Parts: sequence; C-alpha cells; structure tokens
Amino acid sequence: LQPGAVFIFHGIALTLVFLLDTCRQFPGCGNIVTFSQFLFIAVEGFIFEANFGRKRPAIPIRYYLIMVAMFFTVSVVNNYALNLNIAMPLHMIFRSGSLIASMALGIIILKKRYSVSKYTSIALVSVGIFTCTFMSAKQVASDSSLNEEDGLRAFMWWMLGIAALTFALLMSARMGIFQETLYKEFGKHSKEALFYNHALPLPGFLLLAPNIYHHAVLFSQSEPFQVPVIGLTLPIMWFYLLMNVITQYVCIRGVFILTTECTSLTVTLVVTLRKFVSLIFSILYFRNPFTAWHWLGTVFVFVGTLMYTEVWNSLGPLLARWRKRPKQE
Repeated sequence: LQPGAVFIFHGIALTLVFLLDTCRQFPGCGNIVTFSQFLFIAVEGFIFEANFGRKRPAIPIRYYLIMVAMFFTVSVVNNYALNLNIAMPLHMIFRSGSLIASMALGIIILKKRYSVSKYTSIALVSVGIFTCTFMSAKQVASDSSLNEEDGLRAFMWWMLGIAALTFALLMSARMGIFQETLYKEFGKHSKEALFYNHALPLPGFLLLAPNIYHHAVLFSQSEPFQVPVIGLTLPIMWFYLLMNVITQYVCIRGVFILTTECTSLTVTLVVTLRKFVSLIFSILYFRNPFTAWHWLGTVFVFVGTLMYTEVWNSLGPLLARWRKRPKQE
C-alpha cells in the first residue's frame, strides 16, 4: 500500500464515529464541520509548511487558485444538492460514479488508454458500491415520509439536484486530472498543495457565516463532557467536532500524498473505496439490515480492487515458490 492509503484508512473509523454522532444530533451541521476542517489544516500548514508565510510556493499561486475554485465549487454544489430533494443515499450513489467520470475524462483529455482488466475492475467497483448504496436507499425510503403537495415542482427540483450532482462529479474528475498534470510539471508537493487548497478557500466561508454561527451556538448549548486524561470540561458537540477535525486531517493528508504518488484514477479508486467503507460502517453503526445484496456488492468491490491493483501478478511468483518448496525439501 502507498503511505497515503494507509493514512486514509487508519483515519476512517474514528472520523465516521465522531461525524455520525455529530450529524445525528444536528443534521444541518455540514458547514461548520467543513469550515473547522479547513481552518485547522490551514493553520497547521501556515505554521509547519509555509513557515508563517516566509516560504514561497513551488507551484505558482495562480494554479492553486484554479484548483481551489474547482474544489470549493464541488464542495458547495455537493452540499446544496441535498437541499434539492436529493436524499443522502442517492447523493452517495452519484459520487460512487467518480471512477467512471475520472476514467472517461482521462481518455478524453489525456488521451489515455487502459487494459480490459482495468475497465472491468472499475466497472465492478462502481457496480458494487451502487448495489450497496441502492439497497441502503430503499431502507431510508421506507423510514421517511414525503409530502406530495406539488408533484411537478418537487420533480423539477429533483431534476435540478441531479444536474448539480452530475456537474460536481465531472468537475471533481477534472480537478484530479488538473492536479496530476501540475505535479508532472512542477514536482510533487503534497504538503504545500494541502495547505493552499484549504487556506485559500477560507474567505468563501463568509458566505456561510450565519449558518456556521447558528450551529456554533447550538454546539455550545450541548451537554457538558469531561475529556479523559486532560480533565477539561467542554460541550460534547465541540469535543466531537475536535475529534472529527483531527481524524479527518489524517484522511485528507493521505489523499494529498496519493495525488503526488499515483495517477488521478488510482487516487479516485482509493477515495471511492473510502466512501464504500463509510457506507458499510454506517450500516453497521446504525444497525441497518446487511442483506445478501450488500454482501454481493462487497464482493464486487473487493474483486474489482484486486483486479485494478493487479495483485495476481504479485501472488503468482509467491505461489510458484510455495509449490517448489516441498520438492526442494
């Protein structure tokens, strides 16, 4: 495994625990969570990477501004798609199609060509995630009641939400390709990219200031919690937010390491697998039924991942040595 992948999957479980607890109590807290993550990474990068602004970036700022515009646009569009009659399971279904979008744009823009096994592996991973998410969507739909006051109007908003998700999906894939070309031209600077991609968008959160302040007040009114070892007492939602920020930093740090070591398609594969693990974790955490369809989707994802990484090529020599070993003895 690449070091970035290890960082990503080590941080997943803790991130999900704190995020699920936070969102379960305050479903609309996405903006304050995102802002806190960006602020933490920006401050850490300003101190340890930018050396309090004294270190000049290796990649020109104008390129980071383009990357940040893409990144901020994708984040905002994905967040607001949930307000357009798009349920969270459907949201996850669309985002699981990022592998297909990344491969398609790679073929169109970079003129890449892939082997049949690569196409098959990407298809298997996408189908597996789609299957698991779709079955989870049925469970959510059965637990929710929708008012059909104006069917046509609701359908039009839903269509707008689908268009927003499609745009965000393609923009995210394009951003990955843009990063890949930058690193080829200017070299690998994962820590620098992590800092600028989170520091430059901070002024954009001024547009979301009322919502962030509202949830900050709600967090402050939550029940008190005594932090183990330290003994400090603070509202429990602030503790959850702090833990989420720290563990998310581990994950996002891994993603940026991967962008300098792997192709955009490989990065997309790892990030998509992270989403898949998140889905499975949420099913187990909320004790939702894990049906045969979920297991089938899991098998698709596992087999597709093995096909993409070509682990068979590594296992072949090992099996050959194992078979020869008894004869030598």
